[in-house]
Amino acid sequence: MIVQLEGNLLKLGTDRAIIKTGQIAYEVMVPGYLVSVLAGRIGKDISLCTMQYFEGNPAGGNLIPRMIGFGTESEREFFNKYTTVKGIGVRKALRSLAIPIETIAAAVEDGDEKTLQSLPEIGKRLAQQIIAELKGKLKDFAAVHSGVSAPAGGKFDNYQIEALEILIAWGEKRNEAMELIALACKKNPDIKTAEELVPFVYKLKQGVAV
Repeated sequence: MIVQLEGNLLKLGTDRAIIKTGQIAYEVMVPGYLVSVLAGRIGKDISLCTMQYFEGNPAGGNLIPRMIGFGTESEREFFNKYTTVKGIGVRKALRSLAIPIETIAAAVEDGDEKTLQSLPEIGKRLAQQIIAELKGKLKDFAAVHSGVSAPAGGKFDNYQIEALEILIAWGEKRNEAMELIALACKKNPDIKTAEELVPFVYKLKQGVAV
């Protein structure tokens, strides 16, 4: 299986890219959010994390090999989880992922049906199905929600994710909780457990900690 592809981006369509590696050009299917990212890269070298699947009816003996591209391994891992939802096949998944994956994951974890229904081909019933099947499984993806930086500019550690979920369960908004966690860890880098972090976050919120 081809898991990574590097080469020159020759063409970019609404749902696929043509990438030339040596003397061979590959057609790679890409989700909508990635099309926007690659729009300014035509003619330049790019690198995609990839996966393969066969499209068609096995009973008819007409299976076509397809390759799908993602910007990172994390995005590919999200796609694998996303396509486990009943009613979401590969094609529908690719068409529906029109906004950053972090935003979609955060919507699932927050139970935000409205954001999910804004995605192409995702109606109310399917949005509810996605939340029912995936809520609680996308914390790592939601923890890097766009517009909010995790401590040290990277992904949240497990104890920070645990603290985040506690704060959300206690009524805090995800983005605000993430900002407080980032600030708390910056002010007190010695904290390494959720049990220590959550109380310190509330001290910060109340203006007690400096």
